[in-house]
Amino acid sequence: MAEVASYLCPACGARIAADRPVWRCACGSPLNLAPGPGLVRGDIVAGEASLWRYRAALAFAGPPRISLGEGWTPLVAREWAGAPALFKLESQMPTGSFKDRGTAVMLNHVLAVGVEAIHEDSSGNAGASLATYAAAAGLACTIYVPATAPRGKLVQIAAAGAALHAIQGTRQDVTEAALAAAARGGSFYASHNWQPFFIEGTKTLAYELWEQLGFAAPDNIIVPTGYGSNILGLDRGFAELLRRGEIARRPRLFAVQAANCAALAAAWDAGADTDVPFAPGPTLADGIATVKPVRTSEVLAALRRSGGGVVAVPEADIALALRALGRVGLFVEPTAATAAAALTQLVAAGALRGEETTVAVLTGHGLKATDTIAELLNL
Repeated sequence: MAEVASYLCPACGARIAADRPVWRCACGSPLNLAPGPGLVRGDIVAGEASLWRYRAALAFAGPPRISLGEGWTPLVAREWAGAPALFKLESQMPTGSFKDRGTAVMLNHVLAVGVEAIHEDSSGNAGASLATYAAAAGLACTIYVPATAPRGKLVQIAAAGAALHAIQGTRQDVTEAALAAAARGGSFYASHNWQPFFIEGTKTLAYELWEQLGFAAPDNIIVPTGYGSNILGLDRGFAELLRRGEIARRPRLFAVQAANCAALAAAWDAGADTDVPFAPGPTLADGIATVKPVRTSEVLAALRRSGGGVVAVPEADIALALRALGRVGLFVEPTAATAAAALTQLVAAGALRGEETTVAVLTGHGLKATDTIAELLNL
């Protein structure tokens, strides 16, 4: 698989060939991929029912070495809060979460540059995704997770044969353990929060929505957001379509956070361009309970470019949305239900118009968190 991309450092301006294992710049900053070529509708591999139908727009040439059929997830219509809405079922991915988009592209890059062992920190879904794809590729894999992570996600990681390290403390403590492992060497830090090839994978969500909507951009996209890889991927994908003349405007992007743990919302409300102090608390939405996002400035900039914003939803609204989604045939984990809770809030506030096309992204399957859901349903 021949690499054609290069990394750019937004902090020091360094340009680094993407033909070697790199997860951050020597200056300590996260890296970004140079702008991609994009594609036009004639470039789509129509017979490929996965994200690889958009391979012409991805940052490497040739078919993937490893694929589990990720992407091309359903887009279903429902009425929600008295308004029409579309729900993008990323919960139907091979490992049950949207993380498979980024993992598939990132792992194929990692294989291409000769990595033989990887590790990652995760609240659960990214770890389950990476462990599964590593197993398919025959790569040694270690996953660091919070000791409080949902049991379903821990079981999924262990079933894939990954070495599982449950860390006591906060989500940031888990990250610090993974960073310490990176400093020791012997394993490549395949972090979905640092590695730009993960964002290269999530950008295919933009292409997929564009194609499923008859080669048109939606007006609004609502996304549960912790570190922001889906927001950054959507921003990148729609920017490429805009440059190629396939769309005339960007959709508004709304990042959804649990009000109890909302780092991005705190920065947004303060009008800041980077992290601001806030007091995190426990939340049902463990998948987006992020205290210190790696790319806060980039996520906020993407939201501002789109004309969207950040929506913080309280715990009671998350629980209500979870139950209501189940009643219309959509079984998701609490993290994913935050998108529906935000949709209710935005409709009530008049921020969305009935004639607009609005997509709520459901990021993870309900089977990921059956213990929590059972408690909410008093089972």
